[in-house]
Amino acid sequence: MSGELTHIDEQGRASMVDVSGKPPMRRLARARVRFIAAPETLDRVMDGALPKGEALAVARVAGITAAKQVDRLVPLCHPLALDHVGVTFQRTAPDTISIETTAQVTAPTGVEMEALTAASVAALTLWDMTKGVDTGLRIDGLELVEKTKRPLPNAHQQ
Repeated sequence: MSGELTHIDEQGRASMVDVSGKPPMRRLARARVRFIAAPETLDRVMDGALPKGEALAVARVAGITAAKQVDRLVPLCHPLALDHVGVTFQRTAPDTISIETTAQVTAPTGVEMEALTAASVAALTLWDMTKGVDTGLRIDGLELVEKTKRPLPNAHQQ
């Protein structure tokens, strides 16, 4: 970690980072979050048997849509033409669904915020879809799991 504040200009004001001098790279970020509910609630989620409908499909689309909107939600994020966003769900315990997201882009800046936002909104959507049948819901452990960047093939090195 450099210790330099990248989103502050010379006068101490919030500022978008200038990435115009950085070469585009293939970038990937993976995030994870846990959605916790009563086991009976998660049985209904997994079976698609909730009053509001098939929660996992709705949460997947919500996560993808959220990743595509990060520059509108987080003020200093760059707009990115995402190459791919993925959202997966795995029941890891009787009361827990692990939500994992991936975001990929070819750009001069990373996609961590897109992966984290996708995970957050997918979890919030599950909350919305299940709140009518369970009052003990919890979202826990949002984290960035992986962040990679690779030069483009035959890209000029600066």
